[in-house]
Amino acid sequence: MRWFKADMHIHSVLSPCGGLDMSPVNIIRQAVVKNLDIIAVTDHNSTRHCRLTQRIGERHGVSVLAGAEINTSEEIHCLVFFDSIQKADLFQQIIDHTLNVIPNKPKVFGHQLIVDEQENILEEEDRLLIASLQMGIDEICDQVHQLGGIFIPAHVNRLHNGIYSQLGFLPPDLKADALEVTRKQDVQGFLTGHPETDNYCLVANSDAHTLMQIGDSVTEYYLEKPVFEEIRQALKGENDRKVKIL
Repeated sequence: MRWFKADMHIHSVLSPCGGLDMSPVNIIRQAVVKNLDIIAVTDHNSTRHCRLTQRIGERHGVSVLAGAEINTSEEIHCLVFFDSIQKADLFQQIIDHTLNVIPNKPKVFGHQLIVDEQENILEEEDRLLIASLQMGIDEICDQVHQLGGIFIPAHVNRLHNGIYSQLGFLPPDLKADALEVTRKQDVQGFLTGHPETDNYCLVANSDAHTLMQIGDSVTEYYLEKPVFEEIRQALKGENDRKVKIL
């Protein structure tokens, strides 16, 4: 058992907000430079760069979780993670059937590119991926858990697209596996003002949109090995697995 350093909120060039150099191969290179053991590419409403990033990560000793950042019908951003690419693909089908279809305007929002390991452009997503899904947070949470996934409301202390900014409160029956906080806002003051967050495990990630931001904010996980099931146990505090925000 040892501590593993993780940044599990990173946007690739597939997200309209992601820099054009945020290819899977560059993300892994930067993760190695930052001594990260675990990362996740969490593009807006898409899992389509997970498979390639996992393959590259395996060769460089970086564990890559398959995930995405989902935008609910309430405009709440949530991180979702799965234990296999196959389950991520199944969730992608749900996304594709429920994403509100708005044409992307690359000059306004940014390009949404799917690339290969050599950074050749394979496809450009023409639907605006930062649009919301036609499902609320409870339904998305249930769908994720039905696939055996992890569900974490993102940047809950942020002034927009967080669960508090959108709803004004944290639903007491929400079955979230953890809450993500962003260090770009006052964390301690927020937590002091919202004692209900004491009931949840807290994590922090970079929400990187550029290579230099990767690893700016991390969480450490005390695990036997850096794999999905161990991370799930750490979030629950099971079997001596645990989590700490750096």
